[in-house]
Amino acid sequence: MEVEEVRQDEILDMDATTLAEKIKHKQISSQLAIRTYISRLKAIQPSLNCLTEERFDRALQEAKQVDEQIQKGIFEGKLFGVPISIKESFDVKGMKTTGGLVSRKNEIAKEDAEVVKRLKKEGAIILGKTNTPALCFCQETDNKLYGRTNNPWSLDRTAGGSSGGEGALIAAGGAAVGIGSDIGGSIRFPSHFNGTVGFKSGNRQVSQIGSFPYISIPQQERMLGIGAIAKSVRDAELIHSIIRDNPSPAKELSSFSAVIPINHLVYPVDEMTKAALEQVKKILSDDLVILDEEPPFFRESARLWQLIMSIDGGENNKEIAFEGKRKSPLLEFLKEQLFKSSEFHPYLSWALFGANFYRPNKREIEEINEKIDRGEKVVDSYLENRILILPVYHTTALPHGKLYWELFSIFKKFLTYIPFVAYANTWGLPSLTIPVSEDDSGLPIGIQIISAVGNEDAIFQLGKWVEANTRGYKRALK
Repeated sequence: MEVEEVRQDEILDMDATTLAEKIKHKQISSQLAIRTYISRLKAIQPSLNCLTEERFDRALQEAKQVDEQIQKGIFEGKLFGVPISIKESFDVKGMKTTGGLVSRKNEIAKEDAEVVKRLKKEGAIILGKTNTPALCFCQETDNKLYGRTNNPWSLDRTAGGSSGGEGALIAAGGAAVGIGSDIGGSIRFPSHFNGTVGFKSGNRQVSQIGSFPYISIPQQERMLGIGAIAKSVRDAELIHSIIRDNPSPAKELSSFSAVIPINHLVYPVDEMTKAALEQVKKILSDDLVILDEEPPFFRESARLWQLIMSIDGGENNKEIAFEGKRKSPLLEFLKEQLFKSSEFHPYLSWALFGANFYRPNKREIEEINEKIDRGEKVVDSYLENRILILPVYHTTALPHGKLYWELFSIFKKFLTYIPFVAYANTWGLPSLTIPVSEDDSGLPIGIQIISAVGNEDAIFQLGKWVEANTRGYKRALK
């Protein structure tokens, strides 16, 4: 292998923290890093379909400016000259924010989302935006405008969603780090399925300004988290330090106990997933008190999550998708399934139908608010000095389409399959996903590390500990 090729592979395998240091100390130029990642993206895009829009020429210009400034001794920011990717749902000035809708194919953002502003302020260089399901309204990444994103470990399997483009791209080494969002596992599913680190911030810890579709319902807003899809825990921590509104206090990890409910999972998981939890328990058991118990309000979380997601009957998303026209989501679903004649992806139309079908009534909304108030107090108190470790899903990445029908089945299978991710959303908790092992086919298996808002420092400390003793990030499609 040529020296330059070796160097390019080294760049692709570096986390963003390492790359930023090497750019700062002139060991690698920003231009070389950008060229390397552009070449990589061109190589992986045909098979993964993870990018929706690129800005390669502009990125190269920005990298040239970075290198010129560094030669003058100027280093501006924690990510100065580092190539990153951004989920399509975040506004980037001059780039499209479509939500995967054909009707919005020419919608150009006039301003940067708040998180994008903060990343740019630290010197990050955006390579492009990444694919999502339509309106980020499901956990598989496919839409009528950009098509389906594939898992880099097995192209016939899902990359997850809604940050599936990010998950696939980072797993395959398409950027140093990426940004996603999560209201129902949308960072953690892609991280688990693709083998990346992923962090979902807690209740209102990161600004949602410039995220599309914007959430104006308070009960839903508190469930949405924003954070990194990354190659390392320290990168996820770095990104959180840049985009968060409030700093997290330092914590002594030794003051926490770890809740690993191997015998109290309630819901079924496969043997490899259970073995991953056992592996983490073994790593931690010599230094932390391990509790094998069911966390409070665990069984209520999935149903409450669904009611909150359906609280407006999907009217906000329906208004955006149908542009105010009177259309039936069920009819659009049937048109596409039977005749392939709808402009809307069936995942979207079926989800809109379901949101209206399960729309809570006035009495149920009052009960939702009461449960949120009561549950948050109990869960936050429980996690004040505890860290909860859960699976992300009951198995590894599924064939395309199967995940969606497990989670959106009319038979309410989601009540069995989504509780592990719903817990952090329902109670507004920060959650870190780390790839700890893989199944017999080489598909990654991730676990979640969850605690209360304010305990992010402890989450990241524990995450680094687990990461150092397990599979961690491996680049796919080498």
